[in-house]
Amino acid sequence: MDEPTPAALTGPVEVGVGHALITLVSPRRGHEREYNRWYEDDHFWAGALYSPWLFAGRRWTATRALAELRSPVRTPLVDDVRDGAYLATYWIAPGRLQETTGWLASMNARLGEEDRIFTERDHVYTSFTDHAGTVYRDPGVPRDVFSLMDPAPGLVLGLVDAPTAEDRPGLERWLVEDYLPRTVPEGGPVTSAMVFRTNPPDPRLRPDVLAGLARVANGGRRLTVLWFTDRHPAALWEERFAAIGDEVARVGGEVALLAPFIPSVMGTDAHVDDLRPQGG
Repeated sequence: MDEPTPAALTGPVEVGVGHALITLVSPRRGHEREYNRWYEDDHFWAGALYSPWLFAGRRWTATRALAELRSPVRTPLVDDVRDGAYLATYWIAPGRLQETTGWLASMNARLGEEDRIFTERDHVYTSFTDHAGTVYRDPGVPRDVFSLMDPAPGLVLGLVDAPTAEDRPGLERWLVEDYLPRTVPEGGPVTSAMVFRTNPPDPRLRPDVLAGLARVANGGRRLTVLWFTDRHPAALWEERFAAIGDEVARVGGEVALLAPFIPSVMGTDAHVDDLRPQGG
């Protein structure tokens, strides 16, 4: 029997979501289908899931109708709040973030040398984040470690900013201990909500990607929230999500983006012709 590698013999092997790679990307006009196939057929695997300690992944799609629901109308992330058709979420084992980012940096350099990087795309938001907490609807909801395996019918991405970096821990506590438990009630359509600390982009990213992500962490002020729903998010928008910005503002925070998605039909081009807003 071969000797185990050093990485398997040292460091934590705790089961759970320790960190996440969350990335929102727009293929450029006319390249939507080509981008979709490149990402799912190659990059989803070689550029992400092949990495040690990155143990689960799922893609999500914003159709034209879903993109129109986003708020606020003006966001510091992009000129048009509707930008960003595809969201990808990946779970990383606790305590293994540096090993994962090191592997991915090396792998993406190799893929670039092999001409396997699709450049006709723009990153709206990409961050390696630290898991801060999860709130569940009821004890029967599977733990967050399973949440990307059997995808929820809907996912809502929220980027929430504290007034200053020093205020972020307080906003985090309010979300995890107060607001989310009140708004993810038993019997409701939101099965769970996860909060992450948004980190600055990895400096080893390609320069063209890095340049577009300078404001991702917003000076250490930003938190990322993922709400998983048991039905299509459009059906819940007015009742469950439209007022979140007002609630956050009452405690001194600000919502930089609130965006609904449905799970991508992996291995197909479903919805690829339904991404662009009219005139967008």
